[in-house]
Amino acid sequence: MATGWAPDGAVQDQIDDTIADAVSRARAAMPHGESCAECVNCGEDIPVARQKALPGVRLCIDCQSERDRRPVFTGINRRGSKDSQLR
Repeated sequence: MATGWAPDGAVQDQIDDTIADAVSRARAAMPHGESCAECVNCGEDIPVARQKALPGVRLCIDCQSERDRRPVFTGINRRGSKDSQLR
């Protein structure tokens, strides 16, 4: 059921767009190209198995794990309240 000027399925369209954007960002962030033999952060050797598994890898497992623990903020809010849209 649509409300106001929103067409039927508008909420699902927002959800689908949010998921598609997240997938695009994740794919763009994946390494590509030639792998480094040493970590660009700490200088440790990157195992050959990791280099083969992730073409273009630049970080060792420890540095990548630390990087993955940091929160990521996207900044897109498709379902903002009316008050936030009026500002």
